[in-house]
Amino acid sequence: MADTVEQEERDTTADTTEDTNHDPQFEPIVSLPEQDVKTLEEDEEEVFKMRAKLYRFASESDPPEWKERGTGDVKLLKHKVKGTVRLLMRRDRTLKICANHQIVPMMELKPNSGSDRAWVWNTPADYADECPKPELLAIRFLNSENAQKFKAKFDECKQEVSKHESGDGTNDVAEKLEELSVKDKASKENEEDKKTKDDDKEVAAEEKN
Repeated sequence: MADTVEQEERDTTADTTEDTNHDPQFEPIVSLPEQDVKTLEEDEEEVFKMRAKLYRFASESDPPEWKERGTGDVKLLKHKVKGTVRLLMRRDRTLKICANHQIVPMMELKPNSGSDRAWVWNTPADYADECPKPELLAIRFLNSENAQKFKAKFDECKQEVSKHESGDGTNDVAEKLEELSVKDKASKENEEDKKTKDDDKEVAAEEKN
């Protein structure tokens, strides 16, 4: 009886060891090629990134109220060519966009109900839901130090955008003035050529007579 039990234990141990060492490998039925996923951030430089919680003011609710929009990393992205800056924020895990709009000089961060770690601002066109619409947003950070870092970088980006827009405007005006100058010069040359031709015709007519 004892020998039978020992034999069964040895068999069980052997089976367990075999199951543990067994590592089956299954080949996929369909092989899919790797694809590059575009984030639409390839042409932008990340100038700021910090974890925060975002809210939007739901004016359509009755009564209107603040609603949480998501928690994740808020980024300030500067376009490498255009010089524009946009605010982008995605939710944790799902990476769904909860804020996406351009930074413009008229935007102003204001304290939220006296809190030293939260800011409120208006954006005329937020693209978080693909269709642009004006939003009143609020963002809250872990502490006041992080909130101040965000505001400092936000205001710095506003100044850079303002300078870039002013520079572009100056260049546009200069180009238009130069274009007008070229047109005026060409017009005057045409008038002089026409006058010279008319004079030549008159002289030729007098000589003929």
